[in-house]
Amino acid sequence: MTIDQLMLILIPMPVIIPAATAGLALLFARRPRLQQALSLASLLMLLFLSFALVYLVQVHGIYTVQLGGWNAPVGITLVADGLSTVMIAVSQLVLFAVLWFGIGQGIRDGSDDDPIAVFIPSYMLLNMGVSMAFLAGDLFNMYVGFEVLLVASYVLLTLGASAQRIRAGVSYVMVNMLSSLVFLAAIALVYAAVGTVNFAHISIRMEDVPDGTRTAIFAVLLVAFSVKAAVFPMASWLPDSYPSAPSMVTAVFAGLLTKVGVYAIIRARTVLFPEGAGLDTVLMWAGLATMIMGILGAMAQTEIKRLLSFTLVSHIGYMIFGIALGNELGMSGAIFYAVHHILVQTALFLVVGLIERQAGSSSLRRLGSLAKVSPLLAILYLVPALNLGGIPPFSGFLGKVMLVEAGAENGSSLAWILIAGAIITSLLTLYTMVIVWSKAFWRDRSDAPDGDTVLARPMTLQENPEFTKVEEREDVGRMPVGMLAPTALLIAGSLAVTVFAGPLSDATTSAAESVSDVDAYRAAVLGTDNVEEQMGIYDPGRTLDDTVHDPYGESDDSDDPEMPGVSTDANAEGGGQ
Repeated sequence: MTIDQLMLILIPMPVIIPAATAGLALLFARRPRLQQALSLASLLMLLFLSFALVYLVQVHGIYTVQLGGWNAPVGITLVADGLSTVMIAVSQLVLFAVLWFGIGQGIRDGSDDDPIAVFIPSYMLLNMGVSMAFLAGDLFNMYVGFEVLLVASYVLLTLGASAQRIRAGVSYVMVNMLSSLVFLAAIALVYAAVGTVNFAHISIRMEDVPDGTRTAIFAVLLVAFSVKAAVFPMASWLPDSYPSAPSMVTAVFAGLLTKVGVYAIIRARTVLFPEGAGLDTVLMWAGLATMIMGILGAMAQTEIKRLLSFTLVSHIGYMIFGIALGNELGMSGAIFYAVHHILVQTALFLVVGLIERQAGSSSLRRLGSLAKVSPLLAILYLVPALNLGGIPPFSGFLGKVMLVEAGAENGSSLAWILIAGAIITSLLTLYTMVIVWSKAFWRDRSDAPDGDTVLARPMTLQENPEFTKVEEREDVGRMPVGMLAPTALLIAGSLAVTVFAGPLSDATTSAAESVSDVDAYRAAVLGTDNVEEQMGIYDPGRTLDDTVHDPYGESDDSDDPEMPGVSTDANAEGGGQ
């Protein structure tokens, strides 16, 4: 089997396998053990396949698969490059660990009424949507990927249908429907301007679009993607939505969903608008505001889930900072930081699930003495907390150093302001993590303002619908191995990012070079000959009549009956560069 044939099989697997598993999980809804085993096995298979894709792309370059026998820019193209494969690999690790955690706790969070039969099918569809968004070679199929993962996330967010979750779900649905409408409007604007939605094709034709139009289109895309990435000032929905979900759902949402929005911003900034379309300054200010406002919000919280949701928003700002700098070091730092943050943030939310299982609450007003009660839980919190705070030599520190170096390389006064903001945010993050440690783990529980509430007077469902009465919960104080092991796995993964920071930074640098090399991306997707042809034939001043009769720029009396970019044998082979 040649490398082309192997990649033809491997690239669609992150989309096909979760879709097939979701269908089988529905068939086996009345056999939960089989359903769980099937889903874990499929995620484990995807984990190995995704790391194989990372290796093959690093060695052989960008590969594409043309679906349905129609070559780009007409057909559906899946693109495996350094960025998409790294993001898929990290995503599969997180999705595997979180599902293992969920199975370990019984796929519930305090209530036996949660409809667990629909959890795994929805979870696998979420996986499918994430992978589809990462692999999509055109705007419309990226939109489809977003919608698949969002529909699945609506189900997961409202699992159990408590009043609090429904209220949060309504807010989440409305905000994301609005962002989807903005995304659709942006796709319409792109198609009206350049007559295509294929990324590589857009990048060629967008060069001839007037500057003002190009800036307006990029601005609309940034609004749509910034809502999904939770970039300030479009991030207020996240701290209200995520904390209401079960811990395992919050963990996968926090780790992955916002990073899909960040990924989309990277694609738009590097492939569609490689010069930034005059909006890099706006992005830099947005990154600074996201860092500062997010961490200030976190400092005001007394509930750990909500506190971590604000830190999630804050650290999205680091990635936006790296993207907006417009140099390869900044892009590499943003990708490195995204990998680090996916692992660390997911691990911290899983630790919160363990805290709820151990103490019956995640409110700092009720917690205390956890270091004495469970030293293992204290260690599981402390390691990712220090990592998030950027303590040397953890990966959080290394990622911030990469971004600071990129900012210094940029050298502008605004870049130095962002460097200062990044350092201040890192110190405040560390302060916030220490506050959680001192209140939840170090102080005596009797010193907590409501320290005797959970034990002396069990909470009612009216006071907190997310928890049943503690005296009726047999699982309080017990942390099954099935919950501890996946949490430890993700923490080990974050430590591996530190230990193997050199090879990983090489991979992220390669990914940054790959997404920044627009010519290589165009050639991989369209083919070298077709790139030259498209660059020579496109006329942005063509009339509507010309577009209708001759959408590919060829004259009506052309002797060639084949459409440019569509192979005569209509095969689906990918091509390595």
